[in-house]
Amino acid sequence: MRQAIIDLQASRIRDVANAGLGRSDVLAFWFGESDEVSPEFIRQAAIDSLQKGETFYAHNLGLPALREAISHEMQQRHGTGIGVDRIAVTSGGVNALMLAMQALVNPGDEVVVVTPVWPNLTSQPVILGGVLRTVCLEPQHGRWNLPMEKLLAAITPQTKLLVVNSPNNPTGWTLSRAEQHTLLDHCRRTGTWVLADEVYENLFYLPSDNRCAPSFLDISAPDDRLVVAHSFSKSFLMTGWRLGWLVMPSQMTEHMGKLIEFNTSCASVFVQRAGVTAMQRAADIVPTVVAQMLACRDCLFAELESIPGLEWALPDGGMYAFFSIPGLADDVQTAKRLVAEAGLGLAPGSAFASEAQGWLRWCFASRDLDRLGMGAERLRHWLAKL
Repeated sequence: MRQAIIDLQASRIRDVANAGLGRSDVLAFWFGESDEVSPEFIRQAAIDSLQKGETFYAHNLGLPALREAISHEMQQRHGTGIGVDRIAVTSGGVNALMLAMQALVNPGDEVVVVTPVWPNLTSQPVILGGVLRTVCLEPQHGRWNLPMEKLLAAITPQTKLLVVNSPNNPTGWTLSRAEQHTLLDHCRRTGTWVLADEVYENLFYLPSDNRCAPSFLDISAPDDRLVVAHSFSKSFLMTGWRLGWLVMPSQMTEHMGKLIEFNTSCASVFVQRAGVTAMQRAADIVPTVVAQMLACRDCLFAELESIPGLEWALPDGGMYAFFSIPGLADDVQTAKRLVAEAGLGLAPGSAFASEAQGWLRWCFASRDLDRLGMGAERLRHWLAKL
């Protein structure tokens, strides 16, 4: 086996979750998904497809109907110029990100990743033999901010790829339009590709002209060295369906189809039919999901505000509370103790960056606000006993 695979860091989120899986007394907020089931009409679309016998292979790049629906929705959000010829359907957001990495990163290529970030984004370049560089957001009174000068200094003509996740998992930090312009202009000068993980773009809580977070697609040209990864998981409540997509320069799309063939061949047809329905009814689904997420965010942070000693800031986007407990530096041990002693399941911050040691991530995506309140009460009681 390759040494790079042997040396991969196992998921610290899973490490904590494994300590509590199967325990009915644990309130689990460690994974990044809502506890609400996919809408009935999405599930019915998949059932109808299976009933019709659609159990065969599809085009590598996805069903034409789904690519057209994605193109339409993307242009509704970000303006014209995002045609079907720039869209590839993938087997989930994870698959989308890995495909983009495979298409762009050669062994020895330098990849700069903004952290803290979901650990797949720092592990994927390593798996492919890339040279990983990280630039960490900096916390100030609980809010994580981008050190722009450090990032620009890290991106040189030797940098093949910049990876940015905004809105960010786990911090909720979101790139401003001015920051996007600065980064895109700089990467044009250095010849660096940008991989933008924008799977949380709909989960954005500040005023916005187009109902979502600022996107690189709003300011880029069709032939820019830009690939944007998306997923049906978060704002369509479809985590288990494993369906996502990529937006890329049109000259890259044909080659992406070849790469999909050698990875998964194609996304399942019945899952894609569910995706078509989800896209066609995005105006019915997404605002409802966002409203519920906002209610969850405000509910949880109202509870956290009443707990003395915590360091946190209200996130602009995403579905996570990211906070620290001063004096408890070993976040993995703290998270395991919370499972064992308080029946509360959170993710350790060091899973997302070594600089986030001592922080905890709480996924607040829930259909039940009372459940969030119960979790906060368990945290409050546990801290009072320390």
